[in-house]
Amino acid sequence: MSTSSAVSGTGSHLYARRRITNAIALSLSCVAAVIGLVFLAWILWTLVSKGIGGINWDLFTKDTPPPMAEGGLRNALFGSAVMCGLAILIGAPLGVAAGTWLAEYGAASRTATVVRFVNDILLSAPSIVLGLFVYTLFVMHAGGNFSAFAGAVALAFIVLPVVLRTTDEMLRLVPTQMREAALSLGVPQWKVIIQVLYRSASAGIVTGILLSLARISGETAPLLFTAFGNLYWNSNVMQPMASVPVVMYQFAGSPYASWQDLAWAGALVLTTFVLLISLGARALLLRNRISHD
Repeated sequence: MSTSSAVSGTGSHLYARRRITNAIALSLSCVAAVIGLVFLAWILWTLVSKGIGGINWDLFTKDTPPPMAEGGLRNALFGSAVMCGLAILIGAPLGVAAGTWLAEYGAASRTATVVRFVNDILLSAPSIVLGLFVYTLFVMHAGGNFSAFAGAVALAFIVLPVVLRTTDEMLRLVPTQMREAALSLGVPQWKVIIQVLYRSASAGIVTGILLSLARISGETAPLLFTAFGNLYWNSNVMQPMASVPVVMYQFAGSPYASWQDLAWAGALVLTTFVLLISLGARALLLRNRISHD
């Protein structure tokens, strides 16, 4: 009787201690989440309150102005669109191809392990290092001048590892039975990849591309060493070109109120774009999940 009472008392003590520990951990987690949300709301409120005043038609129809003058961000918005588009065109196909090779051809090889390791390093490499590498490769030795193309190549180095990792993971999530069923019908492997695997993993791959686009749209450091910037309209990709992040960096620290207002407006436009891209990626994943269910 005494032994069972002791065991029962010990069990009750452990249960009470675990409940207290769980309550403390849950409370600390909630406090941390609230603190993070408060700072996020503070940042967004500051961004909206300071940037909404600069959102007007001139922002999208006029080029960046000289000091003490009115203007907009037309050339910077165009430059960001061109460089981000070129970066996606360069980095996304290479990432999809490399991810396909990792998942379908070299999954268990030593080379694939090395490629994944190098890709992880590239994924976590500071963007300024990639910008310096492209600066040395293209600006100093290849052409001798800053250009939008060099900026796009620097951004493509950021796109590549993201798309590669996403493609590799999404293709490996496709059930093996789908591959075996297609191959048993005599379909070549390349056709299985294009017509079966890509269709099954398309939502995840496109999501990776969209997320990489959202990431590079706000990169500043690589463009400072490659595209440099331009106060005027320029559509030649082999010449310096303006971009929204670089204009924000230059104008935010200036002593001119008109430039500071443009920097806040550009930050708000850029944040809205990233938000829309992120929502689109989540909606695409949700739609794919619902269709599979």
